[in-house]
Amino acid sequence: MSHLHFAVIFDFDGTILDSESAEYESHRRFFADHGVDLTVDEWCTGIGLVKPATHWFDWFSERAESPPTFDDFRRRTRRYFREHVRMEPMPGISALVGGLVAAGVPLAIASSATADWVVSAIDTLGLATAFSAVVTGDQVERTKPAPDGYLEAARRLRVEATSCVAIEDSGPGIAAAHAAGMKTVAIPHQLNRTHDFERADLRVESAADLTLERLRALVS
Repeated sequence: MSHLHFAVIFDFDGTILDSESAEYESHRRFFADHGVDLTVDEWCTGIGLVKPATHWFDWFSERAESPPTFDDFRRRTRRYFREHVRMEPMPGISALVGGLVAAGVPLAIASSATADWVVSAIDTLGLATAFSAVVTGDQVERTKPAPDGYLEAARRLRVEATSCVAIEDSGPGIAAAHAAGMKTVAIPHQLNRTHDFERADLRVESAADLTLERLRALVS
């Protein structure tokens, strides 16, 4: 247990890395190749909830004249994703994580994405050593909005869930952390502003608005 008696648990996609924009753009491009429109509002309904691989292929297949194979869909959307994604932390994240590490606050990640993506991406961002635990969607029974990932992250950090602050970008993520008994911070972005952030204890424009003191005040 940290001498500060609290821990911070981050979501990954859309919170640490702006992968959501690239994910949307890669699917929008692929769908457009086949004459199907994908709006931001439609994409928004799935953020934090759906299994992107299968959900969007099924959605697309119902609308395309002659849909390609799932393998082709995966290969091309991954390629488009790599072309669009900027592998750098979102605004304020590096400074916030650095400050928390320097203060001895235990940090973890609780993501619904798979370990192969999250672990390699954190490494690429140069943040791997900052996090004592990384819990991904393939390691828990139920993904967000269920609290499983957050509860497992707290367990691995050896801290009480009620002593944790969760930092999230989506409504389902906020619901998951809230259900785990954690205090929550919402950092919405342009792709999910329509989500329900009612349960968030704090809502900010970016991680640059967060400090050790603001986070600690949520649990004290």
